[in-house]
Formats: sequence, structure tokens, C-alpha cells
Amino acid sequence: MTDSSLLNSELELQQQEELYQQLLLQTMGAMKTENPDSKVIRPQPGICVKTTSESDNQKVFINICQSNSVPPPPELSREELVELLQSEDPSGFRVPLSLGEPHTEVDNNSQACSAYDVVINQDFFQKCQKEPLFQQFVILVSVEGLENKYSLELSRDWKVLKNRKFLGSVSEQNIRAKNRPAIQELQPQDAPPASVERPEFTLLVEPPAGEPQYLIAEVKLPGVSSSRSLVLDVGEDRLVLTARPSLYHLDIFHPFLVNQERSTAQYQQSTQILTVTMPVVSS
Repeated sequence: MTDSSLLNSELELQQQEELYQQLLLQTMGAMKTENPDSKVIRPQPGICVKTTSESDNQKVFINICQSNSVPPPPELSREELVELLQSEDPSGFRVPLSLGEPHTEVDNNSQACSAYDVVINQDFFQKCQKEPLFQQFVILVSVEGLENKYSLELSRDWKVLKNRKFLGSVSEQNIRAKNRPAIQELQPQDAPPASVERPEFTLLVEPPAGEPQYLIAEVKLPGVSSSRSLVLDVGEDRLVLTARPSLYHLDIFHPFLVNQERSTAQYQQSTQILTVTMPVVSS
């Protein structure tokens, strides 16, 4: 005769093993899907920029590196750059950047300092090397990108070090491997016909006071019967909406960096209002 306690023990072990296999598969699946569109790159040194933190006047070094794994910005002439910098909204032009985590280094005086690695497209970097105005522009873009991501205040009185391309050691970075439908790269032929109407919209911040947690866009779309006719792209700081066929088109920048993956949208047929809720990463 078989001891029932042994059967129960074997059954429990089998259940535990099945549970373990389930958890293992879930974990492996999560690891595969956590960053399915990313890859690791090792950028090449470029220039090293020295500036200071406004809050404590401590030295900050920015290593502007180069890699062809980072996409180039749209083509821009020197005349167009001058016109852009003199415009009311120079933020309309986007330079793809990969911003690395801060790392502590030691300067020439054996003092601890902070350093950040910024990676831009290699061809664009070479263009910046040939044209001082482009170099100053990419330094400004890098400074503003670091300020937005890490809540910094950096001095605009920076200096490009002549005999140093990099402070510290070059580290690997994770970048997006696949180009998502990048709304900042829409070509002119994608522009809507002149007959397409720009809908009314409202941008709200929640909570209204204090640190913003969510940016909420409410777009009025009279005549749109279903969400199936809407095409929505949420970028880090841009929202593009098209209502087909050729009803509405909205393309706006907003003053926050938002989490694209966690953003949600809901269309109410009764009010014909689209509500897009975007978690704020930084202002």
C-alpha cells in the first residue's frame, strides 16, 4: 500500500515546481519585453565641456560623444540655424540625444566632480566640429536636455576643453534600437491638406498647484463618431492627432516631458471630446 503522506508530498513538490516554472517564464518574458526596442552601444569620445552647477557652483563636465546608432536631426543650414535661434520658438527643432547617468570623476586638481555623457549622431557631430555656431547650439541642447532630465541648473558660461575629449572612461549606453513612429521626423508630404481643421483643445495640469503629476489634453472633435477614425501619436513633448478622413489635424508642443508608454487616451462619443492623460516626467 502507498503512504498517502508521500503522495501528498510529491503532489506539493510537483505544484511547487509548476509554480516555479510559471514564475520563471513570467520573469523571462518580462526581461524580454522590458526593453524590446533597445540596444547597447559604446559611443566614441567627442568633446568635453566644462561648466558649473548654479546651485552650489560645483564643476560639471559634459562629455559630448558620437555614434551613428543615434539618428541625425533634420538637415539644417547655417542660415536656417540663425533664423531658428532668432525665432520665438527655437524648441521646434529637435536634436536626437542619448543622455547617460551621472558619474563621479576627479578633475585636474584632484577634486571630485560630476560628469554626464551625451551621445549625438556621428555625422552631425562632425558638422558641429566644422561650424562653431553648430557646436555652440549642440552644447546648449545638451545642457538643456540634462537640466530637464535631472532637474539641474547649469551655467551658460561653459568652456570646451582643448586637450581633452572625454573625462572619465567611455561607458556603454542603452538606446532605442527601433525607430518608433517618430513624430518629430514627419516629412513635409505628411502635412494635412489645407481644408483640414485645427480642433479646439485645452491643456490642464494635475494637480493645479505644486509639482505637476499629469498633463491632460482635452480635444473637441465635433462630427467624429468613433475613436476608430482617430490616429494619435504621443511624443515626449509633442502631441499629434489626426481625425480621418481629413476632418481634423492637431500638432502641438507642450512644456513638459511625459511618459509616452504610460499615457492613455479616451474618447467620449456623447461629448465628442478626446481626453489624453500623460504622466509628467519633468517640466
